[in-house]
Amino acid sequence: MLARAWGMGRSLAMYHGVPGRHRKMVRFYSQFLAPGELAFDVGAHVGSRVRAWRRLGARVVAVEPQPDCVRVLRLFFGRDADVTILPGAVGARAGRARIGVSTRTPTVSSMSPEWIDTVSADRGFSWVRWDQEVEVDVVTLEDLLATHGRPAFCKIDVEGFEVEVLTGLRTPLRALSFEYLPPAHDAALAALELVARLGPYTYNYSPVETLRFASERWLPADELVGLLERVRPLGRSGDVYARLDQAVRS
Repeated sequence: MLARAWGMGRSLAMYHGVPGRHRKMVRFYSQFLAPGELAFDVGAHVGSRVRAWRRLGARVVAVEPQPDCVRVLRLFFGRDADVTILPGAVGARAGRARIGVSTRTPTVSSMSPEWIDTVSADRGFSWVRWDQEVEVDVVTLEDLLATHGRPAFCKIDVEGFEVEVLTGLRTPLRALSFEYLPPAHDAALAALELVARLGPYTYNYSPVETLRFASERWLPADELVGLLERVRPLGRSGDVYARLDQAVRS
């Protein structure tokens, strides 16, 4: 119980307690979302993106598999008619699956045993323990589109499960993001390939929680790969952003 309380307190402090961060997040996402538009938060955790997107006037579908995080989301947004909270996960196919939960560090709980094995070998994760498993419902992104509509922006932050999430998407989205972690570099390249198959995207990269782009211009896929190769030795995670070519947006 103490470990759970410590872990959730840590997440709340990280994502809601840093002065000025919420304002920066609102400014950053204003380039992707306008009032009344729809956003998907896949891996919503404790809702920092949900909070910023609601400030922008966007409607939000928040998907989160960790029961403790779902409780926080319901506490913060349960009475907001423009926020739909979906307990569970997004994957390649609908069904049931298990998530490995890190009680003390819930930010790295993961649906991917392979990802857990990969990052466990990294020195930066040597103190992390995945000490629980929870079975959850799984839907696909196409299921979400069929139920809620096509989002203007979709954030995917699922600790190594990005490829599975993107495998369940056939419809090009106007803009999306997925997490990049240097120890799982190859998995990020596989995710990038899936996005590139959806349509003519350009890309950028934002280092971990800086809410700033590393490149002054949007890049083709090969140049983004080069950027990630330069970032990889630094060992810092971040997010890849993909933006559909203006000519094919609808």
